Amino acid sequence: MAVVSQVITPEVLTTRRPTGALLRSSLRLRRTQIGLGLVLFILAIAIIGPHVAPHSGSDFVGTPNSTSVPGALFGTDHIGQDVWSRFLHGGLTILVLAAASTALGLVLGIVVGLIAAYSRNVVDDILMRLMDVILAFPQIMLALVAIATVGPNPLTIILAVGLTTTPRVARVTRGASQPVVERDFVAAAEAIGVPRFRILLSEIFPNVLSPLLVEASLRLTYAIGLIAALAFLGFTTNPGAADWGLMIQENYIALTVQPWGVVLPVAAIALLTVGTGLVGDGIARAAAGIDRSRGAG
Repeated sequence: MAVVSQVITPEVLTTRRPTGALLRSSLRLRRTQIGLGLVLFILAIAIIGPHVAPHSGSDFVGTPNSTSVPGALFGTDHIGQDVWSRFLHGGLTILVLAAASTALGLVLGIVVGLIAAYSRNVVDDILMRLMDVILAFPQIMLALVAIATVGPNPLTIILAVGLTTTPRVARVTRGASQPVVERDFVAAAEAIGVPRFRILLSEIFPNVLSPLLVEASLRLTYAIGLIAALAFLGFTTNPGAADWGLMIQENYIALTVQPWGVVLPVAAIALLTVGTGLVGDGIARAAAGIDRSRGAG
């Protein structure tokens, strides 16, 4: 015990990466700034849009599939509703569902990945083989089965998307955590009797936060696309309400006559996914030290 007390110092017990410094470094990259700008722009449309829309999301303002209706900036949709108003009303649902499902998938995936990496025994094998079983099925298929069985309510969509996201996050967490588990500061914490729960949260988790930030941006991107695809297939929380995915499904038939009912939501979803992707790439580059000296890229 005397030897242990001599080698255990604050520097040994933790090698946690400065997350704040990583984020500041990533914000100096041009790609991160552009991505964050795109994300904030779409968020502003989704949050402020319903308050500035000229009509409600269900008002009939003119002839269906028309591009020249007074007071309708982008014309009308397939049943005569204002395209611009429905677009302004339709973004908040998809963003809330995507954020909630991504958060659920991250929490569950991080917990599973940390436990699997730290256990280093049969528990690791059981957890990872279970994740492999879930990964063997396409994500949208599992989500469709769950939603078709229970019904397309918000909780079901969040659970379906979040649970199908969990295995991907778990594998990244486990892969990043395994080298950390073998470090001396983890062995030192175990030697002085630090509880396992505290070791996972205080010693291992902070040291794998950088790749998890990148993974979070990727999972959010895929969640947005998956929830939009579910809405396009008709699995939405409120079939009559404005929704970007549902707008695409409702108006694609008249695309050559009245394109705005499809172009606006597609452009918004595309800009949002590109923005989250650029932010994730910027964090990854900052973590790897790429372009750090130039502050560009």
